[in-house]
Amino acid sequence: MYKYAPKSKCKMNEVKETSTIQLNKQTVFKLCPVTYVMEKIGSYWKPIIIFHLMSGSKRYGALKKAMPHITEKMLAQHLRQLETDGLISRVALPVIPPHVTYSLTDAGQALRPVLYAMANWAIEDGQKREEPLFKTMEQFPA
Repeated sequence: MYKYAPKSKCKMNEVKETSTIQLNKQTVFKLCPVTYVMEKIGSYWKPIIIFHLMSGSKRYGALKKAMPHITEKMLAQHLRQLETDGLISRVALPVIPPHVTYSLTDAGQALRPVLYAMANWAIEDGQKREEPLFKTMEQFPA
């Protein structure tokens, strides 16, 4: 039994649900909630996308402009995954050219304290190491 990633056209996105890795993931999810969270937001770009959507809805082009080093493919892939996981919503208006906006769902908004905690830890750790490389919390989206 195979499960396909949404809108997938290639077999590289196939996930064999009965594979050892998938069975192990399901066991770990039940035992460790942190693993569940990391499965949802634990890539390089997902927290950054969520961070940019914390200040409000954004169009695809605005997200791409805010993250100039992400490739089109990675942005589209991560937006699709976040939408599948119920963390963001995608609204497409039937106009030409396409008008698509992304925003956080209630589940995505619930991650705000998690991202704040991560940012606080990074700022404090940077100060302890005398490497203040990070913005202050005053610059974090409200």
